[in-house]
Amino acid sequence: MITLLSSPASPFVRTVRVLLLETGQDDVALTDVTTTPVATDATVAAANPVGKIPTLMRDDGPAIYDSRVIARFLNARASAGFYPDAHIWETLTLEATAHGIMEAAVSMVYEKRLRPEEWHYQPWIDAQWDKVTRSLDAVEARWMSHLAGPLDMAHIAMGCALGYLDFRHGDRDWRKGRDALTTWEAGFATRDAMRATIPQA
Repeated sequence: MITLLSSPASPFVRTVRVLLLETGQDDVALTDVTTTPVATDATVAAANPVGKIPTLMRDDGPAIYDSRVIARFLNARASAGFYPDAHIWETLTLEATAHGIMEAAVSMVYEKRLRPEEWHYQPWIDAQWDKVTRSLDAVEARWMSHLAGPLDMAHIAMGCALGYLDFRHGDRDWRKGRDALTTWEAGFATRDAMRATIPQA
């Protein structure tokens, strides 16, 4: 049996859940946990020493983490071709860009949620958002041709990253000045797997 330790709010978990749906791997059980960098869930800690989700637990081997490693495992398990050899470096780079957006956006949330208000450090928050905007600008300028191509893991990661920006940072309007990416996201968000995994607080 394979079990995914997850959370309905995590964009990293969502990338894995979308991949599961897109590849029809409905034999993977989902177990939602509540964990943070300062209060690690015991089940997560036992399976993953880093204490992060998603973590994929297997009966026939040690747990697998992080989300990108899990995605590679599940892609291979389903022979899905979501990491195509023909443009593997482009796929991996755009996937990494999407994960960088998620990491910065999640860090902004943690800064305000986990630290006392008097310790909130605005320059840190601003620097994280700068990472997000630089990445979005790069995608708009250089990566739209890839996003227009056949579905791969980079598409899933970028769709989940943009969905998380709407979920946690909707007041910042990431769409402004990025018409091509806005149009792409509007279409990608209609996929059944994306609709089924809309993040929940």
